[in-house]
Amino acid sequence: MGVIMERLVGTISRGLRAPIIREGDDIAEIVVNSVIEAAKSENFQLYDRDIIAVTEAVVARAQGNYATTDQIASDITGKFGNETFGVIFPILSRNRFANCLKGIARGAKKIVLMLSFPSDEVGNHLVDIDLLDEKGINPWTDVLTEAKYRELFGYQKHTFTGVDYIEYYKEVVQNEGCEIEIIFANDCRTILQYTKNVLCCDIHSRARTKRLLKAAGAEKVYGLDDVLTTSVNGSGFNENYGLLGSNKATEDTVKLFPRSCKSVVETVQKRILELTGKHVEVMVYGDGAFKDPIGKIWELADPVVSPAYTDGLEGQPNEIKLKYLADNDFADLKGEELKQAISDYIRNKDNDLVGQMVSQGTTPRRLTDLIGSLCDLTSGSGDKGTPIILVQGYFDNYTK
Repeated sequence: MGVIMERLVGTISRGLRAPIIREGDDIAEIVVNSVIEAAKSENFQLYDRDIIAVTEAVVARAQGNYATTDQIASDITGKFGNETFGVIFPILSRNRFANCLKGIARGAKKIVLMLSFPSDEVGNHLVDIDLLDEKGINPWTDVLTEAKYRELFGYQKHTFTGVDYIEYYKEVVQNEGCEIEIIFANDCRTILQYTKNVLCCDIHSRARTKRLLKAAGAEKVYGLDDVLTTSVNGSGFNENYGLLGSNKATEDTVKLFPRSCKSVVETVQKRILELTGKHVEVMVYGDGAFKDPIGKIWELADPVVSPAYTDGLEGQPNEIKLKYLADNDFADLKGEELKQAISDYIRNKDNDLVGQMVSQGTTPRRLTDLIGSLCDLTSGSGDKGTPIILVQGYFDNYTK
C-alpha cells in the first residue's frame, strides 16, 4: 500500500494568457477556453472551489462599453445647461480623469475646479503634508486660491508621473474653450461660495459629499456616477456607476466600467461545471484596494473591487490565527502532537469567530476584496497579458 503524501502547497495564483479581446467577443466562452487550455498545456487540474477571476477591462471591451468626450459633453450640458458649476474632488490621474474632464469642459462655459489637498482621496499628493505644517496651513479649514497655492508651494511635479496636475487639468479645460477657476479646499461645502451647482467627482466619499451639499443649499448636485447612466447618442453607459471606474481608451474615448457582469460570471461557472464536473467560483475584478507605503497611493480608483461574483464568494473569511494557538492554547505541545491539536481545533471551530481572541489579526475584509487584491497584483497593470487569474487552494486550511 502506497504512502499517502501530505499536501505541502496552499494557495496558488496563476495569471492566464488570453487572446486580445475585441468588442463583440463572447467573453464567457473565451474565459472558459483559456482556463481549459491552460490546464492542458501546464498539466494541472481544476478542483471544486477554485476561483476564476477576469479583469473588468476585458469584460467592458467585449461589451463595447465605451463613450466619447462628445457624448460626455452632451450629458453634462443636459444636466447643467450653460450655468457655471463646480467640479469637486477629482482624483489626480490622467488615465482616470483627464478624458472625463475634457468631456466635462466641452459641455460647459465655466467651471470652478476644487481640489482637495495635500492629496486626493486615493493618496496622490499635490504637495507634501510636511510643507503644509511648515507654511502654517490647516487643510481642514483653510481655502487657497490658485495664486495663493503657487505663492506658498510653487510648481511641484508628482513624484511618480512627473506631472504638475494643477497645470495639466487647467490646460485640459482651457483647450476646450471653457473658463476655469481653481481653488483648494477639503470641505465640500466651500464650493457653494462660488456656485450652487456641483459635479462631485469623488469616488468612495460621494454619497456623503452629495448629502452635505444638498443639506447646505446646493441646487443641482450630480456625481460622476450620475453621468452616462443611460446611453447618450449611442454611447455605452453604466446604470450603477456612470463614469466611475472608467479609463482612458484613446485620446477622445473612455472605456466605462462593465455592466451586467453577473450573467458573465454565472455563465463561466455553468460552462466549467458542464465541461469538467467541477464547481468553481467566478468573479470580475478591477483595482485591488491595497496601499503603497512609500507613495501613499491607495489602489482603488474603481467604485468597487468586484462588480460581480458568484454566490460562493459572498462574505468574509472565518479564520483562526495559527500562531496565536501555537503560542497560547498549545504552547506546551510540539511536532505531530501540536499539528494534531491545531487540526482538531480548526475542524471544530465556530462558524462565526468575529470578536473572538483566536481570530485576532486575521484580515477582516470581504473575500472578493482580498481575492481582488491577489488577482490585481498577479495580473499587474502593464504588459503581462494575463487578464484571467486562476486561484487554487484559497479555501483550504491547515487540515485539508
